[in-house]
Formats: sequence, structure tokens, C-alpha cells
Amino acid sequence: MFDAHVHIIDPRFPLVANHGYLPEPFTVADYRSRVAGFGIDVNGGAVVTASYQGTDQDYLVAALKDLGPGWVGVTHLEPDATDEDIVALDRAGVRAVRFNLRRSATDMKLLTTQALRAWELVGWHAEFYVDASLLLSLEPVFKKLPAVCIDHLGMSTRGLPYLLNLVDRGAKVKATGFGRATIDDVGDALRAIHAVNPSALMFGTDLPGTRARRAFERNDLDIVTEAVGDGLAAVLGGNARTFYRI
Repeated sequence: MFDAHVHIIDPRFPLVANHGYLPEPFTVADYRSRVAGFGIDVNGGAVVTASYQGTDQDYLVAALKDLGPGWVGVTHLEPDATDEDIVALDRAGVRAVRFNLRRSATDMKLLTTQALRAWELVGWHAEFYVDASLLLSLEPVFKKLPAVCIDHLGMSTRGLPYLLNLVDRGAKVKATGFGRATIDDVGDALRAIHAVNPSALMFGTDLPGTRARRAFERNDLDIVTEAVGDGLAAVLGGNARTFYRI
């Protein structure tokens, strides 16, 4: 499996309290121990920068080095990040820029400019942590971006129609965070997305599941298996490896 969404929280590097929240450490060793306990064979994945990590790149570069080949990074960028900064991160294994619209205010003009610059320089796509009910309001941004990914199934059932429209136009969706989304039936959402575009879904554990109602459970894989049928290999690895250019 390619784990398309993992958070590494290394106590060697500083954190930024977000609405007063600071997570417990979750190191590379912790991650490996957790997935081994589930009996899951992980062969690569994506380390995703969370709100409490701000724009720190040192933790991400260290995590990718520790995890080894097959792993990529998804980062937040400083507003004044230079071309040289972006190219250096790409060389370290970063492959996407993330915009967290649930935890912080974002300048849409800056977001668009930053995402387009990252794409033009190094081919990074843009990832969005956002409730899918807001996707329609982001349409002016999405029209300008060549490659987009939405985290955690878009977070809500009410936003699913907007999400499916975006998927129909080529967007990818993280099949992650089942314990944090407010979706009536995760299996139904997975089936709907997969029916629109079998290359859209990318499964990940979202470990350690900070601030979620519950963290990843082994049964989550059973939900995916039942929903996508013969498309399981692509959802568990092939789609993400293609998208992240592994």
C-alpha cells in the first residue's frame, strides 16, 4: 500500500499551537509500529504538513530522509517562498503544496499565485483541506489550477455533489480521515467518487488522526475494499503513485 496521507510529529522540531491545540509526538518509528500492528505492508506514502507545523520544512525533509525511497512530502509554503526554496524542496522529495482552509484564513489571490508557481516550476499539484460544501465558492480558483486534490472525502455529505463535479473534471480525492468527516455513509461516498472516475481515489491512514473523532482502524480498509471492488489495487497505491509521480 502507498499511504497517501500521514502526519509525522517529531519532537525535535517546533510546533505552532493552532486554536490552542498541540498534538502528542508521532515519530517515524511510531508510525511504522502502528501500521505493523495493523498487519499492513506500506511501501511508500505522502507525509502531509498539518496546521500545527506551520511552514516548517526541516521536520518534513528529516521525515522523508528517515522514511526513505517511495515517500514524498506535501507542504505549506511561506507567502514569500522563493523559486529557489521550491526547487530545493522538490529535490528533497516534496511533490505538492497544501492549503488548509479549515484551520486558517487564506488569501485566495495568494493561494492561486502560489499554486500556479509551484506547478510551473516543479509540477506540484495543490491539495485542499476544505469542506466540500465550499467547493462551489472556490470554482474561480479551481478553474485556474491544472491539478487538484481534496482531502478526507471532502469532509461532508452535503458537499458531495460539488465534489463529484470536480472529480468529473479530473480532481483527485483522498480516501482518508473516515473518523473525522461528517459523511452519512463513507462506503456510498467512495462508490460515487469511484464511479465518476476510477483514478480519483487515493487511500491513506491519516495517522495519527489528530483531532479526529477516531483514528484509522483496520476496518477502514474493508470499507474501501467493498466500495471499489476490482479497483482496489489502484485506490491503495496505483492512483497515488501516478499522481505523486513515484
